[in-house]
Amino acid sequence: MNAAIRASVRMTLARGVEAIGIYSGYIGMLDKKFQSLQLRDMANIIQRGGTVLKTGRCAEFLRPEYRAKAISNLNDAGIDALVCIGGNGSFTGAHLLWEEFQFPIIGVPGTIDNDIYGTDNTIGFDTAVNTALDAIDRIRDTAAAHDRLFIVEVMGRNSGFIASSVGLAGGAEEIFTPDIATTVEKAVERIKNAQKRGKTSSIIVTAEQQKPGRAYDLADAIRKKTNIDAKVCILGHQQRGGSPSAADRILASRMGAAAVEDILNGYCDVMIGTEGAKLVRVPLQAATQNKKEEGGDLIRLALLLAT
Repeated sequence: MNAAIRASVRMTLARGVEAIGIYSGYIGMLDKKFQSLQLRDMANIIQRGGTVLKTGRCAEFLRPEYRAKAISNLNDAGIDALVCIGGNGSFTGAHLLWEEFQFPIIGVPGTIDNDIYGTDNTIGFDTAVNTALDAIDRIRDTAAAHDRLFIVEVMGRNSGFIASSVGLAGGAEEIFTPDIATTVEKAVERIKNAQKRGKTSSIIVTAEQQKPGRAYDLADAIRKKTNIDAKVCILGHQQRGGSPSAADRILASRMGAAAVEDILNGYCDVMIGTEGAKLVRVPLQAATQNKKEEGGDLIRLALLLAT
């Protein structure tokens, strides 16, 4: 997200407009955590993970009286347009600010889950996939040396995009995601078939889904059906941090700059998304009310290549 912040601020200043940062998201909007940002404030942040403006969940923003308070605070601070970097929850709030108060706002999709409708890619996804893949490559060395089955749990409560991408890139023998149905029985069958072909180690990738730590349940179920002692590795929140990949820095820079250009040109209530190599505008209402379907192509290819 820092690359997007940097691009938005520097593009704003290049157009002769004042740039103001809002700390801690909607919480900061309610608490008047506003700060004027200059070119020097954006130095040496493009390589940093996380966000220098910080973030936070704001339950109060679900209530209209608090959204009205936020608009009042923005007006008092002389803020007349917003670039909102975030995911579905942030965009829902952004759309309401436009719908209820016609406050100019444009969204930039930032979530490692890559589950925002209307865009091929979201900021943070590529970095999260590469972080998880690096861990799986290391785990596979141990799995091969000790002839073991490892179950690696990646993030993705309602989304399996990380799991399917990491599974394909990491050569996983089975992939569990929220949207693409598979069973322990199928996983066991694949493992047994792989052993018959001479494979002595295997990797299963699973999204955390609604129960972080579900990899332990999978390991227990496999153990009961096969007597194979499956080892578990939960990658957790390390996927959210670290220096962003080049692809993420480029994507965030393009999106952040485009958001400022569009809002200065009169566009509002849209998200900057990607369609192939192109940047596109997607209505915020469409982005928040539609579900981005997880295609099974990556998983089918991963399982075919793992045979």
